[in-house]
Amino acid sequence: MAAVILSGIYSLQSAVILLALDAVDVAFTEAAVGAGISTVLLLATLGLTGSKAQEKTGHTILPVLVVCITGAALIYGTLDMPRYGDPGAPAHQHVAPRYIEESPKEIGIPNMVTSVLASYRGYDTLGEVTVIFTAGVGVMMLLAGRRRKSDRKEDQS
Repeated sequence: MAAVILSGIYSLQSAVILLALDAVDVAFTEAAVGAGISTVLLLATLGLTGSKAQEKTGHTILPVLVVCITGAALIYGTLDMPRYGDPGAPAHQHVAPRYIEESPKEIGIPNMVTSVLASYRGYDTLGEVTVIFTAGVGVMMLLAGRRRKSDRKEDQS
């Protein structure tokens, strides 16, 4: 528990440092994800899990197979991507120069990263936050369901 709390404090201090460096968007993300959601999820996990390991039931080949197939599909999906840092990549030919030249005029924010994340990619950022929130709720529902099953077993015995 102390490690989780220290991790949250570290993330919050990092957010303050990033704020002092005028990276408001990164500071906000660090505060929300690093100090907020991660700390809550880790504390909830510590609160819902027991001190003893659960006995193995069933086969483990199906989850391993699903992970391998998913990993292979993700690797296959990266084969068409341009090399990292490639100056000829489409993003470097059209999008980046436009952001650099037009961002201060269109948005009026001096920090280009903030203008891209908060304005041009606002819906994308909202979608990312929604995915993280949904994943957190899903994990908490799974852990709560697991706890109810163990409570029923204790009531029956």
